[in-house]
Amino acid sequence: MSNLLARTLFYPTLLYNVVMEKVTSRRWYDRIDRTVLLGALPFRSMTPMLVQEEGVKAVVTMNEDFELKRFTNSMEEWSRAGVEQLRLTTIDLTGVPTHEHLKLGVMFLLRHREQGNTVYVHCKAGRRRSATMVACYLMQLHGWTPAEAHLFIKDKRPHITLARGQLQALERYYTTEHIEERR
Repeated sequence: MSNLLARTLFYPTLLYNVVMEKVTSRRWYDRIDRTVLLGALPFRSMTPMLVQEEGVKAVVTMNEDFELKRFTNSMEEWSRAGVEQLRLTTIDLTGVPTHEHLKLGVMFLLRHREQGNTVYVHCKAGRRRSATMVACYLMQLHGWTPAEAHLFIKDKRPHITLARGQLQALERYYTTEHIEERR
């Protein structure tokens, strides 16, 4: 049912994101730290700017396949642009990244950080699925609590909205990865 809901609302909510970026102070993406850009679906037309101006060398994609069909680069297109893509499929609207996906994404982000690369982390709107991933990365990197990571991201990208499921995933990651023991 949630997948059907996500499919049905994909185009209207994508259009909403485009309109909100044009008529409000919302940006399509925001720099979170020297490594991470957190943003919405990167349209093909954005590739030269992301690669040349922002120095993007990698992308973490939290979308379902149907969300990527028309407007975004395929894995091959990203590769031709010199960008490594990690796909971690998560259902939109009601979905929460799995713990395994969060671990894989955090390892990917930390590897690229060590290499001095910029990584674009996205879902459709850059508000839930991708924000959850970035919060886990920040917790792992800095030893922060879920609340600290959430507040840090919200300061950089005020329109993120982590629902109960995403917040529970952050707590689970924090506990399971023994981050509290490093504090």
